[in-house]
Amino acid sequence: MKEIKYKNSQISLRNKFLKLGIKMIGPETIFFSSDTKIGKNVVIEPYVVFGSKVRIGNDVTIKSFSHLENCVVENRVDIGPYARIRPGSVLKEGSKIGNFVEIKKSTLGKKSKANHLTYIGDSQIGKSVNIGAGTITCNYDGIKKSKTKIKDNVFIGSNSSLVAPLTINENSVVGAGSVITKNVKKKSLALTRSVQTEVKNYKRKKK
Repeated sequence: MKEIKYKNSQISLRNKFLKLGIKMIGPETIFFSSDTKIGKNVVIEPYVVFGSKVRIGNDVTIKSFSHLENCVVENRVDIGPYARIRPGSVLKEGSKIGNFVEIKKSTLGKKSKANHLTYIGDSQIGKSVNIGAGTITCNYDGIKKSKTKIKDNVFIGSNSSLVAPLTINENSVVGAGSVITKNVKKKSLALTRSVQTEVKNYKRKKK
């Protein structure tokens, strides 16, 4: 009985949003909560799941295999595919969350983007910030959560670890492959890398 009731409720919710003009590609694969709120000109691709307390603005695209719960998505935002938007997250106007990106209890500022393979937790991210592929905010030390603040117009290079508590100030750059543990000043380049070692004419040992 519960399964039939749930199935019927999903059909009802899908029909409601279709009547409101929401474009769904494969509506039978999309799952809503009873409190899901969606604006105008929204496109939802197949296999998207909405948990409770999700609010979507206008002109939003949500790509396949994304999961959203207890979050606010403002206007002109792109999400996914394979994105996870966890509770307490706010995606500001014009921002972008790409494939295999997870964001939790964080704000992504206007026109900021995290396109690939990234974890953003307990963070406040300003406007026009680029988060490179493979970046993680190290927000948990095993006892408590700490916050990362990234100000406007910051560029975070790929494969960077940002160890909270941390503030990266305006117009600064973090070089790819860095582990950042100290605050970064405005208009600065922060870079942490070990020296590359090269052994000439090296031969691997054979079994």
